[in-house]
Amino acid sequence: MSSEWPLVKNTLSRRDFVRSSALVAAACVAPSGVLALAQERPPADEASPIRLGLASYTFRNFSRMQMISFMKQFNVFALNAKDVKDHLPMEAQQETAALADYAAAGIKLQAAGAIYFAKDEDTDIRSKFEYCKRAGIGVIVAGGPTLETLLRIEKFVKEYDIRIAIHNHGPEDKLWPSPLDVLKAVKSMDPRIGCCIDVGHTVRAGTDVVEAIHEAGPRLFNVHMKDLTNFQSKESQVAVGDGIMPVRKMFEALIATKYQGFVDLEYEIHPDDPMPGVIASFAYMRGVLAGMGFASKG
Repeated sequence: MSSEWPLVKNTLSRRDFVRSSALVAAACVAPSGVLALAQERPPADEASPIRLGLASYTFRNFSRMQMISFMKQFNVFALNAKDVKDHLPMEAQQETAALADYAAAGIKLQAAGAIYFAKDEDTDIRSKFEYCKRAGIGVIVAGGPTLETLLRIEKFVKEYDIRIAIHNHGPEDKLWPSPLDVLKAVKSMDPRIGCCIDVGHTVRAGTDVVEAIHEAGPRLFNVHMKDLTNFQSKESQVAVGDGIMPVRKMFEALIATKYQGFVDLEYEIHPDDPMPGVIASFAYMRGVLAGMGFASKG
């Protein structure tokens, strides 16, 4: 889209904006009967370097098959899976059944987590690496490992060649409130140990999220996307685009640092009815990418 997009976005209501985004998306895949509508859309310059995915925690109150159905509706096929409900069970046989369902639906599991490393024990840590190896997952989003456990985890990173992305959890997190705290701790460790930037928790920790992306550089392996109306309030989460998160600037930073991972929507509110907010969030992010001259991929 042209530079007119920011003006259009600012003058439309959320409902009209989402409807407009849906019309644009429909035009891209429509048959010849609506060719005129497609031709009216300014073409995007190239495929987006930003890959959009979903954190399965968003649908924690829904079964795996329900989530798969939802993902098809909003046209996202990259999943950051969590052992919640029956999304990706830790037990091997149940995990195999889940993997078959995802493969049949064309869904790629690109990360898993958050996975918590509560025990500083080889057996416990190995079981979690095996869990991700069976699923062909290359990134473990790790919640709350202590510094001592992280040293033990490093040898499994080397053995399995699976990256660890430590998830920051804001001011309530005594170890990892900000991605900057993660980066300080891992700077001399294996380069496959880095961070998952949760953008909501990052701003609540008082960290500039755009600067954090630049600071992380090649040690950024995953992004959890959300939006807030108040950077001091965890309870102010809204659909992406309804808050004050600098989405375009974050996308620009990810592109500038040649980020290779996924931007996974983690919509934590309205757990019994998340679809309206999820659809609106993906529509907004795709609209931002279109305004940057990119055709969304995912």
